Amino acid sequence: MTSAPKKLYIKTYGCQMNVYDSERMAEALGAEGYVPTDRAEDADMVLLNTCHIREKASEKLYSDLGRLRAIKTDNPDLKIGVAGCVAQAEGEEILRRMPLVDLVVGPQSYHRLPAMAKAAAEGKKTVDTDFPPEDKFDHLPERPATGRPTAFLTVQEGCDKFCAFCVVPYTRGSEVSRPATRILDEARKLVDRGVREITLLGQNVNGYHGAGPDGDWGLGRLVRELARIEGLARIRYTTSHPNDMTDDLIAAHAEEPKLMPYLHLPVQSGSDRILKAMNRRHTADAYLRLIERIRAARPDMMMSGDFIVGFPGETDADFRATMDLIATVNYGMAYSFKYSARPGTPAADRSPVDPGLADARLQELQALITRQQQAAQEGMVGREVSVLFEKPGRLPGQMGGKSDYLHAVHVEAPDARPGQIARVRITSAASNSLAGTLLD
Repeated sequence: MTSAPKKLYIKTYGCQMNVYDSERMAEALGAEGYVPTDRAEDADMVLLNTCHIREKASEKLYSDLGRLRAIKTDNPDLKIGVAGCVAQAEGEEILRRMPLVDLVVGPQSYHRLPAMAKAAAEGKKTVDTDFPPEDKFDHLPERPATGRPTAFLTVQEGCDKFCAFCVVPYTRGSEVSRPATRILDEARKLVDRGVREITLLGQNVNGYHGAGPDGDWGLGRLVRELARIEGLARIRYTTSHPNDMTDDLIAAHAEEPKLMPYLHLPVQSGSDRILKAMNRRHTADAYLRLIERIRAARPDMMMSGDFIVGFPGETDADFRATMDLIATVNYGMAYSFKYSARPGTPAADRSPVDPGLADARLQELQALITRQQQAAQEGMVGREVSVLFEKPGRLPGQMGGKSDYLHAVHVEAPDARPGQIARVRITSAASNSLAGTLLD
């Protein structure tokens, strides 16, 4: 008789990189007999894949661990693991504060999860937050078919920028780019499994400088080579730094039709004084001139950005400069946050802006971004776009997917299947999605 499969529950916090990491961790443990479950109560192992970017990341982790205590009381054999950036930052401290945790693994070591899971089954607690010399991707099992037409593909990890507010260099390490041939091989296998769109991931993805067969490749060269893969219809990438938008990458947006016209390019502030305090190493004017070059190459480019409000020392004039920049760029989407200190970062010990003032500034900024986003949505009405169908919609006969510009689009298409790409005329716009009719 064969034993019943072990069940794995993963909760993912934060960024797209963590979503990708959770998938790879599930695959690594899947090779050891674990199958996914949607309920922690049914699991033999629970993994919390944490993010350290957002406010009160550690508190959220310990709160979730507290809720798991009751489940472990009912099921003493349950194994609990903490992964991701909070695991990297706190390591042994997590075991000290929460003895119910069985393993702690950093984002560079999750290829070692199977061995750690076996140790946990034997009653041994383990912590692995090293930056191992081996490439973790070489030790992970081949990615199985998922039935989804889109996939993430990590090409670069870590960051050398050391922005004053950011923990990524400390939790993900220095910038490392995967060899180009391995990325191409993995992309081909994804396409063979039905993937039509690949999003290239990296903490600083446009800083990619991976080894190719004829020397180092930048992201522009990598995109061009990926575009030659038959069956791959769309390429995206995130997240980028303004200082690494090379001429070749900008040209690729003009010349490669498979590279989608959507670009997430965080600036964080429109004030040169604050940008310098953040250690961003670019000015607001340099960013705006870069946007002009990108739009000259691809006039229909949909721009997205990130903004931090209330950074230490931010004055009304600094905030107005940020609002002016947003008005000038006219974003189709943007993410904005009130500054919160991250222990160990250079800005953590600086005097904060009054919380009430920061809240008021954030509300004003988000209101402007919302107006721009709504205008961008409404501006799509009447236009023809290509939609990659991903899954059935909420209504019978309806399919949902993404436009070239990353808009969510719902279409009445009873005969369509996930993975199909169709021409659609947009007929109406809601706050977060579009509706359209098939043209094909």
